[in-house]
Amino acid sequence: MKETARLGLILFTICFVAAGLLSLVNKLTASQIEIQKEKEEKRALEEVLKEANNFQVVKENNEVIYYKALDDNKKIIGYVFKARQRGYSSDIETMVGINVKGKILAIRLLSQNETPGLGSRITESEFTDRFKNKDLKSFNEVDTITGATISSKAVIDSVKQKLEEILKKIN
Repeated sequence: MKETARLGLILFTICFVAAGLLSLVNKLTASQIEIQKEKEEKRALEEVLKEANNFQVVKENNEVIYYKALDDNKKIIGYVFKARQRGYSSDIETMVGINVKGKILAIRLLSQNETPGLGSRITESEFTDRFKNKDLKSFNEVDTITGATISSKAVIDSVKQKLEEILKKIN
């Protein structure tokens, strides 16, 4: 009995120290992770609407709804928004750029943890290029990826749903 209690105490001590160290590392790196996330988002904004020189945030209830993409003359040339939906094994977050007529210019995946080799194929240009020049009327032409149906359908559905919402707000 004493041996079991001693081993239990040792195990508890190891777990306690490990949890404390993990908490400390998380606290030390949280700000850097946030900075990197912001840089990645800025890069994605520039990638999905390359012609824009400036992005103006549109918020509702302190939450970013979309970005207005502006040219040198401060004229709106398009909009950028984020779409998110649960895929097969993770939330999939996508950045989408549209022109003023509501046609998709480009999409870029911001985050996903889908199955490597299958679901992760949603990040490939072979899939993301399927969205180019699509609008709400032609969205049914975007095909899913064989073997990654749930992941690709999550991207398609989230982009379509968010596009509908954004078009109602900007029109």
